[in-house]
Amino acid sequence: MLAPGAIIGILGGGQLGRMTAMAAAQLGYRTHIYTSDPDSPGAQVTPLVTVAGLDDAGALGRFARAVDVVTYETENIPLDALDHILPHTAVHPGREVLRIAQDRLAEKDYLRSIQVETAPYRAVASAAELARAVGELGSRAVLKTIRMGYDGKGQVMIGPETDLVAAWAGLGADWAIVEGFVAYRCEISVIVIRTGSGAIANYPPVENRHVDHILDTTIAPARLAPELAGRAEAIARRIAHSLGVVGVLAVEMFVSGGDDRLLVNELAPRPHNSGHWTIDACHASQFEQLVRAICGLPLGSTEHHADAIMKNIIGPEIERWRELLREPATKLHLYGKRDAPPGRKMGHATRLLPRG
Repeated sequence: MLAPGAIIGILGGGQLGRMTAMAAAQLGYRTHIYTSDPDSPGAQVTPLVTVAGLDDAGALGRFARAVDVVTYETENIPLDALDHILPHTAVHPGREVLRIAQDRLAEKDYLRSIQVETAPYRAVASAAELARAVGELGSRAVLKTIRMGYDGKGQVMIGPETDLVAAWAGLGADWAIVEGFVAYRCEISVIVIRTGSGAIANYPPVENRHVDHILDTTIAPARLAPELAGRAEAIARRIAHSLGVVGVLAVEMFVSGGDDRLLVNELAPRPHNSGHWTIDACHASQFEQLVRAICGLPLGSTEHHADAIMKNIIGPEIERWRELLREPATKLHLYGKRDAPPGRKMGHATRLLPRG
């Protein structure tokens, strides 16, 4: 167990690192942000910052020796970076969890290996293989890069009229995955927290609504039948246990139309956008739970004292900040980013509602 006063290293200086650092401070921990941007959201809230690239072996080693434990706020981190840290201190959720979560094909293969259902998929390495995969999966599908995709980046929607040669060329990858189209009635996510001793807890499933492939709104909790919500929670817990997660894992799922099958779409071994509502509506937020888990503390309560609607503030929507502040039941969180181009997450607002 790490006592308050210890230093938590965070790889990445985005808003997730920022909110983790703020939660850590409430529990008496210091945080050291590793980022390439000296004015990143995370670097604004702690005096301990290393400004360097993830390919700088020397800087990574010095960072590792200066902290007591390390976590990461994004899965888009080279495994080599962790290899420079692990000789000096522990990294949670861990190297193997990161390896699986940052590779869409490895992720799907792993989920299938533990009998967790996903959309049908094929690995492809050419336009000809793409055509063959579409023939097997159906004319509606999604072509995705294996790595480095988020918020709709690295994805091409495939339909009956799609020029598959052009789609393959446009993706610009040597290796990709094609996922069969899922006719789903909603997308949900479950955030689960697990400690090194195997203690586990989760928040209720939430419903996620996207605009232009970016999460726009989270409704918490999701309006699901208790049996369906229970199945979703059980799947998330099973995955976290199987992976040996120490920290936070977000499990995104589709609820298929008609038969209510649950198909896991993606894993994120870190705090997740769909969990931001927990800051204001729950006894312990996902960020506090991450700190508790990686420091070996008992987990906090995942009970919520209010229902909530979380709305992302994207790009120019930041200009509404004054209006949002006037809403007495709305909690505003801004990330300290200077520029607000379209598609950039600038903050979020959580509207608290009576339970039920």
